[in-house]
Amino acid sequence: MATTTWVLDPAHSELQFKVKHLMITTVTGSMNVLTATLTSESDDFQGAHVNFEAETGSIDTGNTDRDTHLKSGDFFNADEFPKVSFESTSFEKDGSDYVLAGNLTIRDVTKSVKLDVEFGGIATDPWGNTKAGFTLSGKIKRTDFGLTWNAALETGGVMVSEDVRILGELQFVKQA
Repeated sequence: MATTTWVLDPAHSELQFKVKHLMITTVTGSMNVLTATLTSESDDFQGAHVNFEAETGSIDTGNTDRDTHLKSGDFFNADEFPKVSFESTSFEKDGSDYVLAGNLTIRDVTKSVKLDVEFGGIATDPWGNTKAGFTLSGKIKRTDFGLTWNAALETGGVMVSEDVRILGELQFVKQA
């Protein structure tokens, strides 16, 4: 079977992160400038290869001061490290869903991660484009990637949790 390439449709995709703040609530943010390709030799995407990049300067949490802090050297250092990238090492079926494994690079640190992927199906839009949808979820430790800034709280605990939940709703367009 021939290799098929699918390209991310950014107008119908989103990538979010969720982090505990003050250990009592969760703050949600997103990376708004994304690119990704998925190549597959099978219609069920078993063994597909995924490449992904997000611009760190596109971080948006709905709060300008927080966004500026996240883009600073305390966190992503967007001026020196303008992209977060991911390259898959495997995309394997696990029941009706998938496990996506690969190398995630944040700043200058690359670590292996595993993400759960739910395949939403394939559909044709009104303009004749074939699209595939996926829901992505997982968790990383931000300190593993050099994002170590924090502040101790008087009541114990820290201002920002180490665990970061990753959530994505990703729609890909089949290329001719």
